[in-house]
Amino acid sequence: MSGTGDSERAHDEAWRAIVDNFGDRAEIDEPAEVEPAPPRPTSEPDPDPFVVRAAAYDEAERFVPPPPPPVPRPEPKRAVAWAGLFGAPLLVLIAMVLGIDLPGLLDYLLIGWFVGGFVYLVATMSRTPREPWDDGSRI
Repeated sequence: MSGTGDSERAHDEAWRAIVDNFGDRAEIDEPAEVEPAPPRPTSEPDPDPFVVRAAAYDEAERFVPPPPPPVPRPEPKRAVAWAGLFGAPLLVLIAMVLGIDLPGLLDYLLIGWFVGGFVYLVATMSRTPREPWDDGSRI
């Protein structure tokens, strides 16, 4: 038990020394003078750094990435549903801002397109639960 008390006391004394000397500039011994190594003889001069960087840049320019895959297209029914979900309210908003009075039948068709698109998208959603850690990214 006395060993534990001694180590705690030493630990406390070390912390007290740190706190007491906080903010004091530490004294560092001057390093011994080191003589520079003599230059080694070379048969060629050092390469120009600009030339080395330009060569690396040329190598990077040679890489040509493969063409990207085509953009996936949604099935036509889903595309019409998404257009109704976003397009119908947008058309109504534009008509309201411009002061255009839409015929009653067109109003009902736009509302039906919006509601129908929403219902179709909800009805065709996947019923299987996603993985708990799925962030939605796909490769």
